[in-house]
Amino acid sequence: MLGLVQLKIFFGFFSIICLLLSFQVLAADAAAGKMRYSKTCVNCHGPAGKGAASYPKISGKEVPYIIEKLETYRSGTKIGPNSGLMIMMAKPLTDEEIANLAAYLKDAKYNVNN
Repeated sequence: MLGLVQLKIFFGFFSIICLLLSFQVLAADAAAGKMRYSKTCVNCHGPAGKGAASYPKISGKEVPYIIEKLETYRSGTKIGPNSGLMIMMAKPLTDEEIANLAAYLKDAKYNVNN
């Protein structure tokens, strides 16, 4: 059982981590994310992350969700049927690229006229 002091320390560290993650999201560049997405991600996930074939729709997801998934793949952890491919694609991504991709995908919309 944690004492009051330990709980305060835990929540203090938790608050700092959340604050740091929010700065990463605020600093993300959706335009750079769109450019990075167009290099490789579009080949499987389609325009604006709308999904294609067996590859899921990834647009409209919350930033922390996208970041967590890409970091998990980058670490080499298998979490789904396309893990082998996603691990290979995520390995070279930097933290900045992941944040930018997440910022882009959060609000990416597929427009037939694009």
